[in-house]
Amino acid sequence: MLRPFVHSIDPVIADIGGVYLWWYGLSYSLGFLGIFLWFRRARSRLRMTLSEVYSVTLYLAIGVLIGGRVIEVAFYEWDFYSQHPLYIPFYWLGGMATHGLLLGGALGTLLYCWRNGRRFLEIADELAIPAAWIMGVGRIGNFIDGQISGAITDVWWAVQFPDLDGFRHPVVLYDGLKNLLLIPLLLWIGRRRLPRGVVFANFVFWYAFLRLFVDLFREYRVEALGLGTGQIINISMALLGLLLMVWFYRRERGGMSPGTTRAAQSALELPGLIRWQRLSFALVLLFSLGMPSDWTQDVPARYESRHAGLTYSVLYPRIEERVPLSSIREDAEVTEKIGGPGR
Repeated sequence: MLRPFVHSIDPVIADIGGVYLWWYGLSYSLGFLGIFLWFRRARSRLRMTLSEVYSVTLYLAIGVLIGGRVIEVAFYEWDFYSQHPLYIPFYWLGGMATHGLLLGGALGTLLYCWRNGRRFLEIADELAIPAAWIMGVGRIGNFIDGQISGAITDVWWAVQFPDLDGFRHPVVLYDGLKNLLLIPLLLWIGRRRLPRGVVFANFVFWYAFLRLFVDLFREYRVEALGLGTGQIINISMALLGLLLMVWFYRRERGGMSPGTTRAAQSALELPGLIRWQRLSFALVLLFSLGMPSDWTQDVPARYESRHAGLTYSVLYPRIEERVPLSSIREDAEVTEKIGGPGR
């Protein structure tokens, strides 16, 4: 008989010389790999060289990693990091903000387009589908880490999350499934001859609009108009997506043409350059595997119950607990914190 699930999943993939590799970090690596494979598949249509495929992936991946960390440190955990500035580059303690990921990814893409003479909306349309992929696998990483729980429930698929009492809706899995289901929808939209930017606008709209319903199963603090902060952001994103669709349709009624760029016409396949790009990409994938969570952890204290043998070291120092594990309160504020900042 099916029954509620007690979450005790080991979040560690492997221990290599005292460096832990995490399922949460793997979700980033799989997401970046998905972006690379998508652009490699589309490079003939986009008139991109293999070197350009590596370039756009690296710009975006590095933007995501930097943006997620900067916003986390500056806006969500500044009280901690202002007292421990040496820990700011310690990605392996956790700490990545969703809004920073999106902002960093957008800035990285803009920088790539500026440096390579590409049209931003052309690349943004191509990124819509791999973006849905990375947001989908990212939610699986969130679930394995034990983040983003929902309201208490008695449904048979409920989950008892680490650090929280009671069985709750696994909203992170609901959201992950929603993100993955966006892929066939966006593929169908992309097959139509539409103005440039419309596929990207559809991603923004459907991502936020469908999340409105997913987040009904969460517990948010009421901030304004009887809504939680997350729902206000969802509504704002959905409206933005609709406005972008209208704007792109009105601006380019004649449809989308592929367009050429000076980079597409003149870039050369330099074996030496590609070897360095391939090595850099591999290092980004490996680096991402070292990230345990989307908020900063005392790693041995947080995960010792799910992975035996975690010990303190230079890489994993004893730090103040981000949430007191021994006295979790079942209220919306703590539920949001366990869910990770900006979620």
